[in-house]
Amino acid sequence: MRNTTIDQWYTDLASASPAPGGGAAAGMSAAMGAALVSMVCNLTIGKPKYAEHEEIAREVLAAAESARNDAQRLAEDDETAFNGVIAAYKMPKDTDEEKAARTDAVQKGLVQAAETPLAVCEVAARIIKLAGRIMNHSNPNVVSDVAVAASAARSALESAALNVDINLASIKSADERERIASEMNESLQTKVQAEAIIVAVTRRIKS
Repeated sequence: MRNTTIDQWYTDLASASPAPGGGAAAGMSAAMGAALVSMVCNLTIGKPKYAEHEEIAREVLAAAESARNDAQRLAEDDETAFNGVIAAYKMPKDTDEEKAARTDAVQKGLVQAAETPLAVCEVAARIIKLAGRIMNHSNPNVVSDVAVAASAARSALESAALNVDINLASIKSADERERIASEMNESLQTKVQAEAIIVAVTRRIKS
């Protein structure tokens, strides 16, 4: 994914192949949000006019670059996890032993397939928090990009949550379902912060 063009990636996404799919798109949305946070920081750092924000901008930049790297890796991991589930479903099931092995492999695959978008949720939540942190400590000429970053991260969060839910529905272990749902819901709390950032920036632009 990192070595292909944007146009080719969109072509792959649009194809009849089920992967890359929604999970990868969620990861890329998160990466885009992180990249915008980095851009805002880079347009603030080194500017004498915004020297008072230099330290915070550098801290946020480092965190945003880490989040972008994580998001891109997870976008790639999503395809691997999906293919793992497909491979498990294709295992033989002629004997009781084969059926048991197949069921176990499918369940493990589904948990992994849920873990990847769950991690995207966590990264997206981090990006929303970073957008909130830099909003009042950046070059004001790019404040709209802070809101776009929050919006992209919120979209990634919501999209990844959908991919978690579709796998949760088939996971038999109540403990695993509860754990994954709990972690996802914690990340989803940042949707409120994303909305607040967007509203605050919109008001600032229109004032």
